[in-house]
Amino acid sequence: MPDSAPAEALLAEARTITEARLREVAARLERITPAPMGPALAYALGTAGKRVRPALVLACFRAAGGTDDEIAGLATAVEIIHTYSLVHDDLPCMDDDPRRRGRPTTHVVFDGATATRVGYLLVPVAIEALCQSTAALGVPAGTRQSIGRVLLAASGIQGMVGGQWLDLKAEGRALVADQLTDIHRRKTGALIEAACVVGGLAAGAASPVLEALAGYGREIGLAFQVADDVLDATSTTAQLGKTAGRDASLQKSTYVSFLGVEGARAEGARLAGRAVAWLERAGLQSPSLVSLAHYIVNRQS
Repeated sequence: MPDSAPAEALLAEARTITEARLREVAARLERITPAPMGPALAYALGTAGKRVRPALVLACFRAAGGTDDEIAGLATAVEIIHTYSLVHDDLPCMDDDPRRRGRPTTHVVFDGATATRVGYLLVPVAIEALCQSTAALGVPAGTRQSIGRVLLAASGIQGMVGGQWLDLKAEGRALVADQLTDIHRRKTGALIEAACVVGGLAAGAASPVLEALAGYGREIGLAFQVADDVLDATSTTAQLGKTAGRDASLQKSTYVSFLGVEGARAEGARLAGRAVAWLERAGLQSPSLVSLAHYIVNRQS
């Protein structure tokens, strides 16, 4: 698909190619892994989603000049990491959410211990997919290592894990704006930024292009969380596919609690504009990334 594809078409493509590969991975894991872990891994990987992160991998790869369809494997690796984070985020010891993406969460269908192990096991599954994809793409060994480091850093203590810890620690406390931003640049933004960077790395992008893609991803990652906060405050459980109003029930500080609904929407739009400005300053012409930025802040689920 060309780099001029609008967000809706790009997301549809990302869903099609990513979900086909996820089904293959799930079937293999269920076949080789004893119950309950095999079925639980397959269940977690079989949950539908918007596939924003795979779409960002595709768009950034193409914006940096990549053309190989095998980028689908790297997009799938990023989505597997995202799946691990959702399984753990929903655990009883975390947000204790019974629904995700329109169906019961993994710990509800199985149990908390099984879901915890599912999350851990999905990390090496993602790295296996990453290694296979980068080899098929012909990515040089040094760049493969860089891609692995970027993805694992985003999913670890400096990224999602650290952000989740800070988020849990902040429940019931009034935060200042910088604290809230730090939490969400890690918990939500880190993997979105990483998706953009690994797409550029896989295409062999030069440093100025990688810097622009990272800047774009950093801003749009925070904008994604702002939009999530608005949706949590204004949508129904049916619309979201997960429990609405969860932030308020857990007494979390959010962009809505700081800025109000309209103020948060304005902040999301401002961040999307800053993301696009990174591309413009680098001379990157990517209508797909511009369209994704607008989609992310205006989405309805």
